[in-house]
Amino acid sequence: MPQLQLPIFPAGVTEINSRIAVQKEAGRVFYLYGHLPVFQHDEHDVVPMITVKRYVKLYRDHGSQGFYEATPRHSSASVLQGPVLEQAQQLLDAGRSVPEVAAELNVLRNTLHKAIRAGRLRGPQKKSRRGN
Repeated sequence: MPQLQLPIFPAGVTEINSRIAVQKEAGRVFYLYGHLPVFQHDEHDVVPMITVKRYVKLYRDHGSQGFYEATPRHSSASVLQGPVLEQAQQLLDAGRSVPEVAAELNVLRNTLHKAIRAGRLRGPQKKSRRGN
């Protein structure tokens, strides 16, 4: 059974609503749910306005529960699929560097690095140093 949070805040906080309050102390800003701290940041941090609007909309549409629901994030379609992925691997296996492969396939270097980290591509082999 869910436990209710009593609307009791520590002294010296500014209430945002009946459940959330904010407190500034020693250069940090703390957000409290009742008496429990849920988030903090430096007082000089700036939050982009679009982020504030996005979370306000989320709260209006779904209430506080919307912040805790696990919704799958949709990523854009992968550029490295099928023949492009195979060609990238062939070029890497041939000893080409990631920037060279990216330029030849007209994809971002970062795209190739992500695919290597995710295990979808094997990275270029490091050249071994030979002794004197």
